[in-house]
Amino acid sequence: MELLCHQQRHQTSVLWPEDIDRRLNILVRTAAAAGERTSRAELLAALVAAAETNPETLASLLHHYRRMPTDALAEDRERSDLPVVRSPGPRRTASS
Repeated sequence: MELLCHQQRHQTSVLWPEDIDRRLNILVRTAAAAGERTSRAELLAALVAAAETNPETLASLLHHYRRMPTDALAEDRERSDLPVVRSPGPRRTASS
């Protein structure tokens, strides 16, 4: 049996607010706190796979997001209770 998470990859580009991007990083760190090693891409895939396909449910979710004030995710800025997760790949070196 082939698993969905092992299918061929498709790259996408997402343009969204900075606080949403920060929230995704917090969710990856939250998964790490639960003992899960994951990536932003895998977490997004899991959230999309779990999303309801009911039109009213999806519309409600969109309406809720569109009405969120700019400070709705402010508590995500400082989350010292979560582990720091380093992204895979080569590390940048400080230039002198």
